[in-house]
Amino acid sequence: MSSRVTSSAERPHRNAYPGAPDPQDSNVPVAPREPEAWATGRRALLARRLALAIPSLAIAGGLAWLAERAYPAGASPLAWTIVVLFALVMGWQAFVACQYVYGLVAAILGDRAKSVLERRSEAAWAPAASSGRTAAVVAIHAEDAVAVFARLRVMARSLAREQAQGSGKAIDIFVLSDTRDGAIAAVEEHEFARIQAWAEADPALPRIRYRRRTENIGRKAGNIAEFCRSYGADYAYMIVLDADSLMTGAAMTRLVRLMDESPRTGLIQTVSYAAGRDTLFARIQQFAVRLYAPLALRCLETWQGPEGSYWGHNAILRIEAFAENAQLPVLPGRAPLGGEILCHDIVEGALMVRAGWEVRLLPEMGGTWEEMPTNLIDLLGRERRWCQGNLQHLQVLPWAGLHGASRWHLAVGILAYGMLPLWIAFLGLASWQAARTGDLGLLAYGLTGHGAAAHGLAALSLAVLALPKVLSLGHVLASPARRASFGGTRALLASAALEQVVWVFLWPVLTLFTAGAVVSTFLGRVVRWETQDRDDRQVSWAEAFRLQADAVVVGALIVFALVWAGNAWLGLWLAPLALALLASPAQSVWTSRADLGRAARARGLFLTADDTAQAPELAELAQIRGLPAAAPALVRAAPLEPAIWLAADEA
Repeated sequence: MSSRVTSSAERPHRNAYPGAPDPQDSNVPVAPREPEAWATGRRALLARRLALAIPSLAIAGGLAWLAERAYPAGASPLAWTIVVLFALVMGWQAFVACQYVYGLVAAILGDRAKSVLERRSEAAWAPAASSGRTAAVVAIHAEDAVAVFARLRVMARSLAREQAQGSGKAIDIFVLSDTRDGAIAAVEEHEFARIQAWAEADPALPRIRYRRRTENIGRKAGNIAEFCRSYGADYAYMIVLDADSLMTGAAMTRLVRLMDESPRTGLIQTVSYAAGRDTLFARIQQFAVRLYAPLALRCLETWQGPEGSYWGHNAILRIEAFAENAQLPVLPGRAPLGGEILCHDIVEGALMVRAGWEVRLLPEMGGTWEEMPTNLIDLLGRERRWCQGNLQHLQVLPWAGLHGASRWHLAVGILAYGMLPLWIAFLGLASWQAARTGDLGLLAYGLTGHGAAAHGLAALSLAVLALPKVLSLGHVLASPARRASFGGTRALLASAALEQVVWVFLWPVLTLFTAGAVVSTFLGRVVRWETQDRDDRQVSWAEAFRLQADAVVVGALIVFALVWAGNAWLGLWLAPLALALLASPAQSVWTSRADLGRAARARGLFLTADDTAQAPELAELAQIRGLPAAAPALVRAAPLEPAIWLAADEA
């Protein structure tokens, strides 16, 4: 074991690998393919993608046609603008709904829709010779070192248990620090000395190493790149973890074996659990993601095939493939849209796919976790950072040689944020029109209209909006095991109903804030990427009012406008939106309370498998950190089903 401090002089200023091709050059080497098998696979993949694209476009077109038929725009520029905005935002919702229908069908098909890699991951394992050593790297920057090294202890013990059972692989653990603050670095050094002494007392534990760069040029991407240059020759694979990541030894071992058996695979991305936080906000979000994400991820894995995306952590990479193909240039122009690529992971994955390497997703492997923002304030801060990072990808989309799937991954990230200003514009203009005409029109999705077109529009719009949650809930209810993982049918239905109420109040706040982040990014506002507060944190009233004053002001203006308009139906329709904005500081304060989150858990609300069938690694981590454990009455002996968190967390 060793501790090593790396100076910035050891690495070039540009985040590049020696001899790596320019990512904007299409003349890059590709991994070998079997022509006939590859062509057959491409045809099957095209069919899967058309099965998602055609219904999405058809429903989007149907919504636009019904909207114009139900509410003819005539020669009115305002009416035409509202119809176009409605078609865009509801077309996007149609695509979202189709993903859930697609995911449900794929889930019903079972193994017939799964990749060979995923089926192999679920099969019983026989001992296999490894093609090389593996490093599990944890990239940190001014993090809570005590919490980071607590997770390392849990992962080290879990790896040792796998080794003792004869199924483990030799995996070294590296802590890659970018911390510049001397006091925080001193704590890191102290915690490393403690864990080093602890590991030396037990030869079965894996080797744990630590190094700190004096300059964090390139942020996390530069940190990983420096590791590849310094240590890449010693390792075949690299399991990338964030500061808040936790992965079982069994999961790491399984990933190594999958890479050994898949020589054309350059990266395998797992889905990490959102777990370990107790504020009411975090528990609601952990529950919601566990409930609603699986079908979307099943859809994603089915249509993307070997051209997947990289989320930056809780994944295994083939170091040679990554080092030779995933260099990142500095984008032309000034920040925020130019400069260093902030959301670098998805770009790195796209470059590996372009070079011919498979990038795969395992949506149901389990055994991997991460943490999440524990309050609304911190979530909004993260959304602002991700917004700027995703909008930078407008410059990446035109790069030569990128595959269509990779461009779509990038485009979805851009559109997910770009749709929010359109929602604001639609709501504003449609409300203005409703105040003038006395008819809610498209603002109410045709519910107040007359005639077959209006009725058809209302039915199709409500179906599009409701399908993601209805199908997800039905998917869980159809399985006794899945129902039990949420605490049973009664607990599941009560929690889902309460989550929907919370979402009604959360959506306007998130939409307004993130739409503002989109606009401010295009106006040149640069976001600082600072260390995240990962522990349960209660928001004060002063902080909530200071940071959400704009939402309160907008809510008050909406109330004033509704009173001035004097339209009772318009007032009732927009009352939840106005109330949500006015109450946004209270949302932040009340939902940031950990005592309310623990009380909800004690009453059987917002339960997940991490409450009802807690993994030993999570229980051990809670014990080490002195966190409240799951109530014994909630814990059952049952197979653990994976929870899912979509977002990649930039360190």
